[in-house]
Amino acid sequence: MAAALIVRHRVANFEAWKKVFDDMTEIRRAHGWTSTIVYRDASDPNVVTIVNRVKDVEGAKRYGSSPELRAGMQQAGVQGPPEVSFVEEVEERRY
Repeated sequence: MAAALIVRHRVANFEAWKKVFDDMTEIRRAHGWTSTIVYRDASDPNVVTIVNRVKDVEGAKRYGSSPELRAGMQQAGVQGPPEVSFVEEVEERRY
């Protein structure tokens, strides 16, 4: 069953954050990532929401507690604790 890790947080500078985020692609892939969608808040471009599609919730949880992620978040300028949700897909419709 497909799952997702949805993360929302504030960053000090979107461009600096995005570079570190992009550099961590292989680490995410190793934890079962299949795709990622990055959103910026319409009224505050330094508030980022990431929808990470993953093979399973357990891989996402391992990544979420990994030292690589903590170090990457610090290097990327994440401000404060992120809002995190682990969800399992029920249905997808395209219109």
